[in-house]
Amino acid sequence: MKKKILVTGGDGRFSKILKQKNKSLELFYASKKQCNILSISSIEKIVKKIKPKIIMHCAGLSRPMDIHEKNISKSIDLNIIGTANITKVCKKNDIKLIYFSTGYVYEGVKGNYSEKDSVKPFNNYGLSKLGGECAVAMYKNSLILRITMTEKPFPYKKAFTNLKSNFMYHEDLIKILPKIIKKKGIINVGGKSQSVFQFAKKFNKNIIKIKANSKSKLPLNQTMNLSKLNKILN
Repeated sequence: MKKKILVTGGDGRFSKILKQKNKSLELFYASKKQCNILSISSIEKIVKKIKPKIIMHCAGLSRPMDIHEKNISKSIDLNIIGTANITKVCKKNDIKLIYFSTGYVYEGVKGNYSEKDSVKPFNNYGLSKLGGECAVAMYKNSLILRITMTEKPFPYKKAFTNLKSNFMYHEDLIKILPKIIKKKGIINVGGKSQSVFQFAKKFNKNIIKIKANSKSKLPLNQTMNLSKLNKILN
């Protein structure tokens, strides 16, 4: 018997692909209007209506990345306070919580970060997602996914040759979600460790090479250790 899963951020980028590609999970999508994560009563209303066994918390603020520097109030509200509210409702109603976090919670300098490594976000986006993680981690019936993913095709015309990451496409995550959601704790989720350029050129032969420099303020080795993920999948 499938467990009902409520997906917050039901009108977001990932959810749009999830609606198209999901074939095995019983999902109910909540838009911003249906589930205002800044309102406990709004969350409780949709929970009472759907009666989910799991909440997959995808709602939040991501791009444009500089908005987390320019508007920290919005970043704090949507990624920290909103996630804390979701966690409170999950605890109250004994609902499993799956939180979509990011690999940006790691420092991004030495690479190959495991789930047990220290976290040190290199920008405000990472800090805001880590703030959300702190609330979720207090609730034991939860799963934190530190994901590095993007849209397909790669949304930019240029890609870094000297910045390594674990990018995967939304579609790649959707394929493995059914095996992951049964777990608890923290799992790094991503694709092969490689430069952003190597990742992007597979589907765009015309991608332009660029190099990250000191002005970009980006750490050059953001790769995660995926041993835990691979063990689950295999």
